[in-house]
Amino acid sequence: MDLGLRGRAAIVAAASKGLGKAVALGLAREGARVTLFSRDEGQIRAAGEEIARETGIDVLALAADVTREDDLKRVVDATLERWGRIDVLFNNAGGPPPGTFDDFGDAEWQRAFELNLLSTVRLTRLVLPTMRERGWGRIINSTSTSVKQPIDNLLLSNAIRSGVVALGKTLSNDVAARGITVNTIAPGRIFTERLQQVDANAAKSRGLSIEELRRESEALIPIGRYGTPAEFAAVAVFLASEPASYVTGQTIVVDGGLVKGTA
Repeated sequence: MDLGLRGRAAIVAAASKGLGKAVALGLAREGARVTLFSRDEGQIRAAGEEIARETGIDVLALAADVTREDDLKRVVDATLERWGRIDVLFNNAGGPPPGTFDDFGDAEWQRAFELNLLSTVRLTRLVLPTMRERGWGRIINSTSTSVKQPIDNLLLSNAIRSGVVALGKTLSNDVAARGITVNTIAPGRIFTERLQQVDANAAKSRGLSIEELRRESEALIPIGRYGTPAEFAAVAVFLASEPASYVTGQTIVVDGGLVKGTA
């Protein structure tokens, strides 16, 4: 299937590793030119060089922080200067720290808001004008299965990421007539460094080894294993594509069947 991504331009946030890097690679494999960014300059440049080598696609790798509005504007401006267009935006950021209600004061809530919700608002606001002008765009927000089924000990993520879903659904109605789709992907237990950190914290709190916790977790997944970043990225790349033009306002769970709800 021709996904219609060759020659298009994409921005992928938090892309030095994990889900973001996998999405950037998947888009480049389909011929999209990709701007990828993260805070660590060394890691993001290494990721960009790796993707460019593998795909032969023009890649722009920038050091930028999703919580800094000036950094986000610089990423968007550099992309427009390089390619004159932005067709795809993948909003992504690391998760806030684990903990329960009594663990957090206003400062932690504010940081979580800026990291996961305000960053999505700001980056989306910056790219929408060029998408509206061209009459085509794909905005994809990465959250967590916690937006469908809250995860114990991840209160900040549960609360803030649900706001991202509400934002995406509401915005999708506003921009649909302009050829722009807005969707959310909710990954389950995808094997990334973030998941390893969450597993390590959970294992420590329960007095288990990481191996014991992982076996226990995998037993709850109908497919029987953790997912891979590439499996997640395949869904993101489809949502970014031309054939996905009639899919908007949706939250798509990529979790091997872990979430038990029907909606």
